[in-house]
Amino acid sequence: MKRYLQTITFAAIAISVASCGKKDQQQGAPGPLPYKVVEVPTKDVTGYKTYPTTVQGKVSSAVRAKISGYIQEVYVDEGSIVRKGQPLFRLETNMLNENADAAKAAIQTAQAQVNVAQVNVDKLVPLVQKGIISNIQLETAQANLASAKSQLTAARAQYKSVTANIDYAIVRSPVDGIVGAIPFREGTLVSPSDPQPLTTVSDDSEIFAYFTLNEKEYFNFLENIQGSSLKDKLNHLPAVKLQLANGQVYEQEGKIETISGQINPATGTVQLRALFKNPNRLLANGNSGTLMLPNEYKDVLVVPESATYEQQGQVYVYTVVNDTAKATKIEVVDRINKLAIVKEGVKKGEKIIGAGLGTLRSGAAITPVPEKFEKINEDIKSTF
Repeated sequence: MKRYLQTITFAAIAISVASCGKKDQQQGAPGPLPYKVVEVPTKDVTGYKTYPTTVQGKVSSAVRAKISGYIQEVYVDEGSIVRKGQPLFRLETNMLNENADAAKAAIQTAQAQVNVAQVNVDKLVPLVQKGIISNIQLETAQANLASAKSQLTAARAQYKSVTANIDYAIVRSPVDGIVGAIPFREGTLVSPSDPQPLTTVSDDSEIFAYFTLNEKEYFNFLENIQGSSLKDKLNHLPAVKLQLANGQVYEQEGKIETISGQINPATGTVQLRALFKNPNRLLANGNSGTLMLPNEYKDVLVVPESATYEQQGQVYVYTVVNDTAKATKIEVVDRINKLAIVKEGVKKGEKIIGAGLGTLRSGAAITPVPEKFEKINEDIKSTF
């Protein structure tokens, strides 16, 4: 009887301990964790593809000497705003002046010879008419007159050439614009054959920004632009932006004006040219920067970057079905401004988990916490 009571007592204690242990386990088991949930919206999204660019003035004219000579004066400084025809340099003209004096004297001599020959002809004409002398003498005199006139013409041409060279000694600006670097100063001997120009004058009231696309980018770019011909597509191209070397975006938007349309066989690229207004002369010939080509998406499905994860090269989000996370594959066509643009995989209004995917697994129960889409996107930290 005693052993029976002990057995019952031990059994009761075991049941009590087991019951308490099970109760403790039930109390300690965590419930579904809370996750921020957003609805998938559609938005208009604009991103930018960037390309290195070099800025050139709309007109960039190299200034060269037309004659050889030493620089006597430099009338302008680098960065000066000049007008077309304005003197920039004066070359030494001492030798040219001497040549001009000699050419002028040659004209006077030739003119005197013409006068003498003309008088001789005038004297012989009546004598021939009266038969006093033969016609041969008159023809010889007329030939001498023609030769004298030819020498006069040559002397005048020589004088004109010398005076033109004297005028070329004043080197003038070929266009309105801004003077670039001046590598030569007073006393430097310059000539038309110099490989380096005296300076460059650039009209940069408007500037050109040149950039290139590879062959694939070129065709993808044209495919998304309205128009049946290259000319039509140019008319429908969106405005472009220019990021300066300091990272700031230039205040004026530009317009793509030309596309070469030919693939450079050496680089496999196509060159495009954008025009920007430059009213404040902020941009200068030779500046570098980054051209920002807009990539516009209209009424597209978007999800926050923080809502996506990758697995074996595929992109997924967690959709929420009956408070359960479900891994759902999506096709992402672009990523812009911390948004993933989705082609397929989710629908507008469908609920997805917006952030904190770290240890989440498909099929896990969750506690949905509704959150505004914009708030989720604002909380995403940019990475560089």
